[in-house]
Amino acid sequence: MALDNVPLNFSCTCGEVRGVVDITALRDGAHIACFCPDCRAGELFFDQPDPAPGPVALFQTAPDRLTFLRGQDKLGLMRLGPNGLFRWYATCCNTPIGNTLKTHKLPFVGIPVARFAAPERLGPVQAQGFIVTSDGKKRHKGAGRMVWRMFSRFLSAWMSGRWRNTPFFDVETGKPVAKAKIPTREERAALYR
Repeated sequence: MALDNVPLNFSCTCGEVRGVVDITALRDGAHIACFCPDCRAGELFFDQPDPAPGPVALFQTAPDRLTFLRGQDKLGLMRLGPNGLFRWYATCCNTPIGNTLKTHKLPFVGIPVARFAAPERLGPVQAQGFIVTSDGKKRHKGAGRMVWRMFSRFLSAWMSGRWRNTPFFDVETGKPVAKAKIPTREERAALYR
């Protein structure tokens, strides 16, 4: 069977949380590299290797494009602040699993590329965000394409009703399936060193 027709496996470090992204995600998702301080802080919070000065590599898709094969009950949730991005992780081994927005009505998930069994299948990086330039400013590469693809996925999910298919939220209540852990001010400050 050609790899183009095979879902792509992902898992936490210990293997208790496992899943797949479907082949549609591989066609309409976006492989990105993010240099923002929050992505780095998220990695550090979960005791992952410090990506600096490099980026955190993510694969953006819609939540209905992924299926947990086991361990969905081990999903935990962290936010770097009360209004921060939802950062999902495997409670069994403290491994980041994906980032979502704070509502299921915006169907988005960014899965760390390091979680995939065959990351080369994601193709080349299509966009880079928050690149620090020599003058200290931040710029983006390929942001237009990334945003276009994201809104195309939103529109498709809204029109089809697929936005309701999410493993991260209770669609009836709109609440996340886990209670968010928020680091203290001191813990958070240590992550932004």
